[in-house]
Amino acid sequence: MTKTLALPAHPKSGVRARDYLLPAAIALACAGAAYAGADTTFDPALQKFTDFLEGSGGKIITVLSLAGGLIALASGRFALGQVAVPVGVGIGVGTGVPIVTSVVTAVI
Repeated sequence: MTKTLALPAHPKSGVRARDYLLPAAIALACAGAAYAGADTTFDPALQKFTDFLEGSGGKIITVLSLAGGLIALASGRFALGQVAVPVGVGIGVGTGVPIVTSVVTAVI
């Protein structure tokens, strides 16, 4: 004969929700407005990184990725990823930075 263990309903189940609702309501009432995008602390670093990827740094990354793909092809085993990854890196470095920058600017 198999017995199943049934847990009894807790008589104070509504007390738990009330314990969380009051502090949440107080925190919501005291919360101030947050302004995303008003801070310019990291603008110089973002500009340097963007310039690096859009300039010679992006070209170096693309050439290194292409060289890695060619070395992998020379190893004797062909896989589509050996060609697709360098192409994807080149497209991502060339057009990805302006796309991400415009999306972030539009959201903020």
